[in-house]
Amino acid sequence: MTLPATEPEAPVLSIRGLHVRLSRDGRASTVLDGIDFDLAPGEVVALVGESGSGKSTIGLTLQGLLPAEAQPEISGSIRLAGREIVGARPRELRDLRLSLVRAVPQDPMGALNPTMSIGAQLRESGLSADEVLEWLARTGLPNPRRIAADMPHRLSGGQRQRVLIAMSMAAKPRVLIADEPTTALDVTVQAQILTLLRDLAREHNTATLFITHDLAVAAELADRVMVLYGGRVAEVGHTRALIAAPSHPYSAGLLAARFDLDSDRSRQLGTLASEQLRARPSGAHCNYVTRCPLAEAECSERKPDLVRRQDGRQVACFQSNRVPDLLARVREAPSWPEASASEANALELYRIEKSFGPKRGILRPARQTQVLAGIDLRIQQGECVALVGESGSGKSTLLRIAAGLLAPDEGDVSWFGGIPPQVVFQDAVAALTPWLTVGEQIRDRLRPLGLSRHEQDKKIAEALKLVGVDPALQHALPSELSGGQCQRITVARAVVVPPKLLLCDEPISAMDVSLAAQTLNLLGSLRRSMGMAMLFVTHDLAAARLIADRIAVLEKGHLVEVGEADQVISAPQAPYTKMLVGAVPRLGGSQEKLQTFPPRERDQSDALAS
Repeated sequence: MTLPATEPEAPVLSIRGLHVRLSRDGRASTVLDGIDFDLAPGEVVALVGESGSGKSTIGLTLQGLLPAEAQPEISGSIRLAGREIVGARPRELRDLRLSLVRAVPQDPMGALNPTMSIGAQLRESGLSADEVLEWLARTGLPNPRRIAADMPHRLSGGQRQRVLIAMSMAAKPRVLIADEPTTALDVTVQAQILTLLRDLAREHNTATLFITHDLAVAAELADRVMVLYGGRVAEVGHTRALIAAPSHPYSAGLLAARFDLDSDRSRQLGTLASEQLRARPSGAHCNYVTRCPLAEAECSERKPDLVRRQDGRQVACFQSNRVPDLLARVREAPSWPEASASEANALELYRIEKSFGPKRGILRPARQTQVLAGIDLRIQQGECVALVGESGSGKSTLLRIAAGLLAPDEGDVSWFGGIPPQVVFQDAVAALTPWLTVGEQIRDRLRPLGLSRHEQDKKIAEALKLVGVDPALQHALPSELSGGQCQRITVARAVVVPPKLLLCDEPISAMDVSLAAQTLNLLGSLRRSMGMAMLFVTHDLAAARLIADRIAVLEKGHLVEVGEADQVISAPQAPYTKMLVGAVPRLGGSQEKLQTFPPRERDQSDALAS
């Protein structure tokens, strides 16, 4: 007997020809330019691309949250559960979205009411007290009764993200929008969140739109990947097939720049040609034409349509048949020159102890929490050591002590080479003075040298060229620059007078994959060419393995393992190191569960870290 063919489920979300225009400073620009895609029940589709590609705009459009001051103009079709929402009446839109769509944002603290307990906020969404505890338990939170009574500020970032997932999934939405929900999380918490989202989507048949700039994260979670560039769809395909063999040069560039624990650490990372698109090139119909190494005259003369191929993949590129050769070329990036390490030390940290909290008073006992406990660490001249661990482990505290920005309670810090260490901070924009030009901020480091104005100008230009920034930008203010340019300028300021020791505090944690690759290549090249020692603080083990000679693992203020970078990653000894390594997403996208561990109860050191 022949069974009847199963009819495929109708898409719960169907978008056709979506255009969005937003206005800023009186000028309108197209942010989404003809987006087409479907999302089926239970399916997870990852939207991938650099900042400015239009990923979050799609999510905000679906939620009706585009800023009113931007005067959004929306055209095309968005059908949600078969009902058209473009042009629908406001009340109908509100009711439809409330009943069908929920979102998990990037910043969980900003999405929770700081004046209400977690339980009260969940009950506001229509849950009973018992259902609140049930959902908190289902999302893996320890001690749901205590969590329900807590205020948001008492929870860690990962715990707050789980609360929002519980709040969203309890409403049983047809569509869940997850907008970069793991970007700022530790690798262990990220693994827990990814596994939770995937399991809940399958259990409840929820269609999930997962917005990310990280292809390895997309590979772990998504059934399909949609690559966006400049407000257009570059490529759509099944996750494994697209990652194994991209068909658009932009997808190939993103893959070449992405690194994981299996990347070749003897070579520099592949990088995209230049800065992210800021305005559509005049007269060009392919948005990617100014960055594309395969561009031909045809690419500037007409817009490539999104064409469906026989294998089901959709690609918008005239040169897609040449992409495999491009990917092979980009992956053959230059090899690193040998780093010249010396047996002499650039930094010595001896028995470093540090605690935070109120000291003992006359009428009250001490309530201090130890953050660093007897840390011994030495970095040789020309050597790079990566310091890894979760938030609250004491990494940034140790770096600030090494920089002389914070005094230890006990122990000694010694620098060698005569010049104090320089620091590259995580937030490059905040590290620059907003009212001073780039040139004046770099000049501050040159003033003690007694150089003439002409000599200072020459060194400023040389430092900017060294980090790949046009010297003409020395006259610009930080607000006129991209995030990647600001990070390069903080590096130029640090090395304009070459230090013996460079301290880097999470310099790539919030970057797109392309900017992260450029920054790692830059720091690696500079420390080799200038013979600098480097302490590189990160929670990204793949970045640590690529840039460092040795890795030091910090767990709650204790060094639990120190060794050669490859050895620590391939054969970790400490249980904590094994946990960190097992939680790292792999670019291959196994679609199996990441190694996860039960969420820890929040302790005092976590509270201090927050």
